[in-house]
Amino acid sequence: MSDLTTFVNSLSRPRLLLRAARHGLADYNRSRVLKRLMRTQSLPSPTGAVTSLLTVEASLENARRDGDAAYSVTRHVEVMIALLAETRLLVGPKAVG
Repeated sequence: MSDLTTFVNSLSRPRLLLRAARHGLADYNRSRVLKRLMRTQSLPSPTGAVTSLLTVEASLENARRDGDAAYSVTRHVEVMIALLAETRLLVGPKAVG
């Protein structure tokens, strides 16, 4: 298991957030979602995507914990779905989630 996979698996997030993200994995469309979330025309490698998504997710988690009025639970769930899906691409479907 890679360091990125280990790090993603060790994230401590609210159970409801993780359940919602796991539920959304079935509908994950890498091309559509990553282009929108990362605001790019070309798709990064799974490693590049996980690295970028971890940065975005950390920012969302800080906003959630701080009670920031601009925090979007919808965006947080979308980022978590992408993060879990991209991490699965690194190691296979049974290792993450």
